[in-house]
This record gives sequence, structure tokens and C-alpha cells, in this order.
Amino acid sequence: MKILLINNYATPNDGASIMSLMFREDLRGRGHDARLFASSAGSVDSECRADYLCFGTHSRLQMLLQPANPSAFRQLRRALADFQPDVVHVRTFLWQLSPLILPLLRDVPSLYHVVSYKPICPLGTKMLPDGRSCEAPAGAVCFHERCLPARTWLPMMIQQKLWRRWRNVFDLVVATSEAVRQRLRKEGIDVAAVISEAIPTRPIRPPLSSPPTVAYAGRLVREKGVDLLLRAFTIVLRQIPDANLLIAGEGPERERLRGLISELNLASSVRLLGHLSQAEMERHFSTAWAQAVPSRWEEPFGLVAAEAMMRGTAVVGSAVGALTEIIQDDRTGFLVSPGDSAALARPITRLLNDRELAETMGRNGRETALARFDKDTHIQKFITLYEELRQHRPTGRPASVLLRTPGSGENLPGNGVQRPT
Repeated sequence: MKILLINNYATPNDGASIMSLMFREDLRGRGHDARLFASSAGSVDSECRADYLCFGTHSRLQMLLQPANPSAFRQLRRALADFQPDVVHVRTFLWQLSPLILPLLRDVPSLYHVVSYKPICPLGTKMLPDGRSCEAPAGAVCFHERCLPARTWLPMMIQQKLWRRWRNVFDLVVATSEAVRQRLRKEGIDVAAVISEAIPTRPIRPPLSSPPTVAYAGRLVREKGVDLLLRAFTIVLRQIPDANLLIAGEGPERERLRGLISELNLASSVRLLGHLSQAEMERHFSTAWAQAVPSRWEEPFGLVAAEAMMRGTAVVGSAVGALTEIIQDDRTGFLVSPGDSAALARPITRLLNDRELAETMGRNGRETALARFDKDTHIQKFITLYEELRQHRPTGRPASVLLRTPGSGENLPGNGVQRPT
């Protein structure tokens, strides 16, 4: 089968791009001709690994490309003519690859695997500047709540309008978590199935040894809550003075966090590791007794939590979004109230004080990760959907009519995916 994957980026610098690249290789490993279409935007330190490229940028010009990227339209049209895929699988596209690409998908079976809130939120977070969850549809509220300044509000509203106009080109919409499905359905987007991300099986970490260490991995942005973790760690150190904190990642908050580390006198206990390759992160994090995921926002999935569980590490995460679906409270880790440093500190302290508990929760987490995030099962679910889409398209009827969406009283036939209730 010929499968064209579409993603904003093709550099291994963020979760969605890493998963897209791995998914392409896994499909190829099963004998399929899988290719990736992406923008040229990405980290200057990483090679773009797309098979087809269009123009993209992280400069101020990106704001204009989000509603209309002519290069994405032209290059995708050429890619479709050259490759003639049997199926198109879109993961992310609204940061660089504008809605202009959607009309090109009318004549090919297409599915959208939604892995972020970008289709229903210009910022992709569904979080207001004051930290509250946003419950309103994108529109005037984005300006009145100061989510978007005046100069960017209009381009983002144009993007939303074009997306809504053309979103029905997708035969099938799949969500990466129940949290995403619920958000999409609130705004009128039918979701036919929930298929979580998959992660590679890796060796379990070695037995825990001193000093007790907690780890964080992710972008250094406000919604990820790294500042909350630093404040929580000051509480941890009062009981466990030799504890260490490892922070892996880059982002616009780096210098502010560096200043906070100095302000809180944490320099001797906290290491900012910067961006790490997967191999480097596994090496550094193999010593962690716990991994913290202190997000303020509703994580669409929570890749780092699943990876920590695969590693055999207990996870302490905020009780928001898909983290509540991944972390089993009091079994594979602990769920805490978001935005509360003291609440975050308590289970971290408990784990760093109790090696046996950390080991037990780590083993439970690995067992869960092996069962729930298996790559072969993940790929087969999508291959089954691809085959069903191809079977229904020749009838001339939209596949989304034949593959019943929620509320129709029918389930998707035989594909083994989690179905909405």
C-alpha cells in the first residue's frame, strides 16, 4: 500500500515529528511504501527527513503561512501526482501547512489523526493566559481573553474559517486520546475512534541507586509547568537534601527558569541538560527514581509519561488531559492537582524516600506500557483503517458515511480500536 503521511515538521525535535518519522519507518518495515510530506521549518541543528518538502519558517512570516501557505499547496499537489498514494494520513498541519492543502485531499482516501488541540484553538493549548481551561470556541474570545494580540488575531481567524470550511474532506477523524476526543466533540467534530500513540520497546532501566533523582523532559514553556516543579523541588530538598533534579529540553522559558534556579538556590541540585537525543535521554534518565510531568494544560497524550513507564520509572503528573488516561494513580505513579507546587512535592518526596515503592511503581508502569503502547498493535489499527477506507471509496460515497461516526449506532468494523461510547 502507498501511504502519504503529512506533518508540519520532519526533524526529530518534538513529539509529533518523532512519532511521524518512527511511524513511517514502521510502515516501511511492514512492506508498505510510506512517504512523509512536511515543511522545511525545523531546528537548524537537525536534518529534515521528509520525502517531500514545502517552504516553512519560524520567522514572523509564519503567521502569514498559517492561514495560507501557497508553497504547501503547490508542493503537495506535485507530491500527490508523483506518488499517487492509496491513502493520506494527516497528523499535524496547521502550524506550517495551512488549510489550503485540504481541497487537494478530496480525491484520495484521507484520515486525520488529531494529536493536538490546534484544530479548535489557534494556540493549540485550549488554555487561557491566566491558566484556566478555555471552554469557548475559537473566535472573538481569543482576542478578548488576550490569547492573541490584534496583529495575529485576524490571520488565525482566517485559518479557523478555512479549516472549518474544508474539514469535511477527511473521511475519518481519529483522536490520540479520550481527552482530545471529548474536546473535539464539544466543538462539533465527529471522532470515529481513539488510537493512542505507540512507543518503542526499550530495555528496563537498571536498579535504582543513590542519589535519589527526579527527571523532567519536555519543552520549556509555561504550560508545561517546569517552574512549578522547581518550586516543588525546594520542598523536596528540605527532607531529602541529596536529591537531584534533571531537566531535559529547550524552549523560550529557559533563561527565566535559569534565573529561578538561582533565585531558589537550586544550582547545586538541578541540571539543565538542554535538548537530548533519545539515546542520551535514556542514558541520563536511567538513574531517575521518578519522572515529573507537571503540566498546567490538558496534555493531548503525554508521550514522556508513557516513555518513562516503558523505562520502568514511576510518574508523578498533573491530573489533566490524557495524563489521567496514562498514569494509574497509586499504581504506576501519582496524579496531583495542576498548578500546585506543594501537591506536586508530596508524591515526589514519598517516592524519593522509598526506593522499594519507586521500584514497584516502575515495574507496574513498564507492564502497563508494554500492554498499552505496543507499536505492532498501533500500526495494525491504522492499516486496518486504511484498508477500510480504500474499500469504501470506490462506491462514490464518502467513507465517513460508511464508516459510521459516533451517534450512528454502529461501530467501525473489526479494527480493534477504542470506540467512543
